[in-house]
Amino acid sequence: MDTLGHRLTSPWRRSAVAAAVGALPVLAFPAPSLWWFAYVALVPWILLARTAPTGRRAACDGWWGGFGFMLVMHHWLLPNLHVFTFVIAALLGALWAPWGWLVRRMLGGVPSRGRVLAALVVLPSGWLAVELVRSWQGLGGPWGVLGASQWQVEAALRLASVGGIWLTSFLVVALNVAVAVLVALRQARVPAVAGLAATATAACAAWVWSPRPDTDGRVRIAVVQPGVVSGPDSRFDREERLTRELVGQDVGLVVWGESSVGFDLGDRPDLARRLAALSRETGAEILVNVDARRSDKPGIYKSSVLVGPDGPTGDRYDKMRLVPFGEYIPARSLLGWATSVGEAAAEDRRRGSRQVVMDTADGVRIGPTVCFETAFPDMSRRLAGDGADVLLAQSSTSTFQQSWAPGQHASLAALRAAETGRPMVHATLTGVSAVYGPSGERVGPRLGTDTGAAQVYEVPLAHGTTPYVRFGDWPLHAALLVLAAWGVTEALRLGRSARERRVPPARTAHGSPARPGR
Repeated sequence: MDTLGHRLTSPWRRSAVAAAVGALPVLAFPAPSLWWFAYVALVPWILLARTAPTGRRAACDGWWGGFGFMLVMHHWLLPNLHVFTFVIAALLGALWAPWGWLVRRMLGGVPSRGRVLAALVVLPSGWLAVELVRSWQGLGGPWGVLGASQWQVEAALRLASVGGIWLTSFLVVALNVAVAVLVALRQARVPAVAGLAATATAACAAWVWSPRPDTDGRVRIAVVQPGVVSGPDSRFDREERLTRELVGQDVGLVVWGESSVGFDLGDRPDLARRLAALSRETGAEILVNVDARRSDKPGIYKSSVLVGPDGPTGDRYDKMRLVPFGEYIPARSLLGWATSVGEAAAEDRRRGSRQVVMDTADGVRIGPTVCFETAFPDMSRRLAGDGADVLLAQSSTSTFQQSWAPGQHASLAALRAAETGRPMVHATLTGVSAVYGPSGERVGPRLGTDTGAAQVYEVPLAHGTTPYVRFGDWPLHAALLVLAAWGVTEALRLGRSARERRVPPARTAHGSPARPGR
C-alpha cells in the first residue's frame, strides 16, 4: 500500500482507494465481528495518507477514508434514508480530513525517530478528537467508535473500566500506527517496537491493577421480546401473553422493549389496568416503554414507565437524546426535504430534561436508557454515579431487522457495563436482546432477531466505583492536551525556521559571508 500510494496519480482513483481502505475497520464490528482486525485495519489508510504528494491531498485522503468508514458503518440506513445516507457520510467524513493531514505531517517522507515517537501519541490523540466531535448527538452520536469493536475482548473491557471506550480507541489506533511504521519505515522500527511494548504494558497494567467489581447478590430480571408483530394492539397482546409465562418464576423485574406500548396510559386506563394485573400475577414490577402523544402535555414522547400491582408507580423517564432524522430532523426548516426521500420523522419527538434512577419494590435501583442513548458513555456513567444498581436499555431495531444494526446495538451494552461496573440489561422488541454482568461478561442467552420469548436472567449485582465513573473522560482531555502541546511545539519550530530564513548571513570586511566558527 505504501508503494501503491506513490503510484496513484489519478485523484479520483486515489479517492476511491481511500474510501475503500477507510471502510476496512467496520469489519471488526458486528456482524463480521473480526475484533482482532481492528489492530491493523487502519494501516492501509495510514500508509496511503502518509504518501500523499501534498498536505491538501492527505486531507482529501482523510476525508474520503472517513466517508468510506461512515458509509459502511451506517449502510443499513440506506433503505430508509436513501441518498441522504451518502450526504451524512460525506459530511461526517470531513471530520477525518485534519487527521489525514496530520498523518502526512507526522509520518511523511523520512521522519526522524523523535517524530515517529511523537506520532505514536499525536495520531491516536487526533483520532480521539474526531470521535469526540462526531459524538455530539446532533452529528449522529458515538455509534461506531473504534474501541467499541473490542466489546467481547476481556482485556479491552478492563481498559474501558479505567478510561472508558476512549482509552480502548486510543490504544487500538496506537497499535495501528506502530504497525504502519514497522511496514513502511525500516529506520524507525525501534520506536515502533517501543510503541507496541508501551501499548502492551498499558493493557497489562489495567489488567493487573484496575479494580474488579465486587458482586454481592443477584436479582432475577425477565426480558420480554415479542418478535415481529404488526400494530401496537397486537404487540401489546403478544407481550401480555409472554409475560404471563413468567408467573411462578420468582422474577423481581420484567422489562419490555422500546415502543412496547403505543398508547399513553393516561388515555388508555384499560391498558394500565392490564399491566397492573400482570404485575400482581408475576409478583414483579414491569418497566414498559410508551411511545405516544402525552395526555398531560403537548407532543410525542418516548418514556420508560414503571408499573406496579396498583398501576403506574409515578417513576417515569422521558428519552433525552433522540435519533437524528429517525425521531427528529435537525434544522427541519432546512433539511425537512429528507422526509420526501426516505423514512425520516414526520414530526419531531419531544425531549426529556433529566435522567432518572428508579427504586423498585425489591430495593434494586434501576437506571433506564432508551435505544440510541446506550451509545453515549456519559449517560450510563451518570446513572451509576447517581446510585443505579442495574442499567437498563429499552430498544428497537425492528426497522433494520436483517442488517448489522441489531448486533452492533446489543454489543454496546457490554461496554457500558464494563465502564460502570454495573450489569446492563438490553431489552428489545425484535432482537438482539442480551444481558451483561458488571465486568461486561455475557449473562445467559442472547435473544436473536428470529426469536419471540420471555427469558429470565440471574443478573449479578455489584458495588464499588470504577476509575471511569470516578474520573470520567480523562483520555479525551489528555488527547486534547497532547494536540495542544504539539500545536504549540510546531508553531515555535516554524517561527524559528522563518526567523532563520529572514536573517541575512553576516559579511566580512571583504564582502564574503562569514562562516560559522570563524
